Amino acid sequence: MMVVAIIGLMMASGVPAILSVTREAPLRKATNDMMEICTRARAQAILQGQTMIVTFHFHPRLRTVELNGGAGASAPSTRAGHAAVNATEFDPSVVIEGLGINGYDYTDSDGAAFVHFFANGTSDEMTLVLSSLGEYRKITLEEITALASVGNVR
Repeated sequence: MMVVAIIGLMMASGVPAILSVTREAPLRKATNDMMEICTRARAQAILQGQTMIVTFHFHPRLRTVELNGGAGASAPSTRAGHAAVNATEFDPSVVIEGLGINGYDYTDSDGAAFVHFFANGTSDEMTLVLSSLGEYRKITLEEITALASVGNVR
């Protein structure tokens, strides 16, 4: 009986860790969605030979990021087991700490900010800092290659 009780306690202590791995936390989801939107915008701009625009909307109740233009609905997801992402709305716990595009600060913007991806594989320069529950992520978009990268802040 003692062995069964010890095994039960060990299994019960591992359940929260397993659950946290299987579901995406809000900051991880926001980061993954942003990376996928940037990757898809770059690919579509190159393949379709036209400029793609990623739009950031900053309104008190509407915090969304959308990929505009092109035939994005038919493109597959870049993440296994997930549907393709053309737009995302950040969880209320995710805070936009900073957004810079081409040297301009759009952090406190009430309207929309745009990032362009061009057919030659380049893009606007972008830095986006997101935070949630004391964690910070910095997403940067390098303008010469239009490749996005993620780093930790603090």
